[in-house]
Amino acid sequence: MAQEVNVATIRATYSRHTGRKALLVAVLLGLTGATALVATAVGAAGISVADVWRVVLAHLGIKVTPASDLAQTVVWEIRLPRILLAVIAGMALGGAGAVMQGVLRNPLVSPYTMGLSSGAAFGAALAIVLGTGLVGGNYLDVSRWLIVTNAFIFGGLTTLFAFSLARFKGMSPEILVLGGVAIGYLFQAGVSLLKYISNNDALKELVVWLMGGFWGANWQTVGLLAPVVLGCMAGLLLYAWDLNVLGAGEEVAASLGIKVGWLRVYTLTLATLAAAATVAFTGIIGFVCLVGPHICRMLVGSDNRFLIPCSCLMGAVLLLLADTLARTIIAPTELPVGIITALMGSPFFIYLLIKKRRQWWG
Repeated sequence: MAQEVNVATIRATYSRHTGRKALLVAVLLGLTGATALVATAVGAAGISVADVWRVVLAHLGIKVTPASDLAQTVVWEIRLPRILLAVIAGMALGGAGAVMQGVLRNPLVSPYTMGLSSGAAFGAALAIVLGTGLVGGNYLDVSRWLIVTNAFIFGGLTTLFAFSLARFKGMSPEILVLGGVAIGYLFQAGVSLLKYISNNDALKELVVWLMGGFWGANWQTVGLLAPVVLGCMAGLLLYAWDLNVLGAGEEVAASLGIKVGWLRVYTLTLATLAAAATVAFTGIIGFVCLVGPHICRMLVGSDNRFLIPCSCLMGAVLLLLADTLARTIIAPTELPVGIITALMGSPFFIYLLIKKRRQWWG
């Protein structure tokens, strides 16, 4: 009888905690939508939130009072693609950071410390400075798509090299992280060399790309990136339970029938794919993949069923706020988003390190 009471108490406690975490994810989802709505209305051209609603509903086929031609153009052609790209990029970086930190059991791991950003920067620099890449290109005829393709390929190659090195030494997390760092430094040297030999125009374009931003946002970009990111995050959520078990240690996971090596390769591949595709379109945007997961780990703990979606939404909110500041703080001039995320993220991350230490990290 006493055992049945204990089981019922445990189930009630589990349901209560699970419900609270689900509620937090729902609140974050609402906050993301509200932030996106306000961010779409804010800018050099004054557009009301009501006008934003009218434009969106009209394009969804719902009959409403038409907005002005200016609102139609600004909202649908300029701001909304940019806002959606910021949401998708934030989801990719936040989710990828949470998974990489969990799989490698290292709170400082992110797509950037794994060398992905350096590889992507080298690919973009090849396209901008030399007008070439692994898939071809013509000298002095650099297209945006060559930059995107190069950044994606070289960003992915960095992680592939780190995988190969780690597999050779037994696929340990430490070798994987250190391999990524070492290869990242190698690509950074390549970027420095290309900066040194570039002309002024190419150097300016490369520096702007390295600072990150959403200047190139359009509906085509959103249409290409959204399925990749959402597909990768859905694939990661399918193995949330396995990731929870892996958090208890490799030996525990293996004893429960989980193929630790395969799980590590599968989850890191999806996280890398989402982050590399995002960086290819946006340039280098740091700290979101570090700060977002740590905030969410404080809110919902290390249960990956809630941590991954929470990190995705937190990343989206952080990037929306950063992009809005970048567009408006010295309007009409825009700042690169990467500068804002670094200014916002660095002090907050230092605060977390000093105040919270390891309290939220098992």
